[in-house]
Amino acid sequence: MATPLARVRGLGSAHRGTETFWRQRLTAVANVPLVLFLILSIVTHIGADYAEVRAYFARPLVALAMLALMLSAAVHMRIGLKEIIEDYVHGGAKVIAILLATFFAAGVGLACVLAILKISLGT
Repeated sequence: MATPLARVRGLGSAHRGTETFWRQRLTAVANVPLVLFLILSIVTHIGADYAEVRAYFARPLVALAMLALMLSAAVHMRIGLKEIIEDYVHGGAKVIAILLATFFAAGVGLACVLAILKISLGT
């Protein structure tokens, strides 16, 4: 049973509370308008040539929105993978799987950020 102070703070037996829960919800809410922006960007550039699309993604606000989407999606992916692994993987493989999932999410996020920076900076 939780003490009244623990109930107010939202802390469970792990003393970490609902931090992961709220972080996942925050990234999910952030992803909604960012993904809509991505879909709108794709739809408005159907049939455009490479130079036009590259010029569009080189705009600072577009590049910033895409960076925000990639970072938010990578964090959201890492949280989701970790939760699934914690629920369904047992034993020593759990730590290795969480470590691999974390490196995978970081690698995907880093690759996306580098690609967006390369396009936006024109190199």
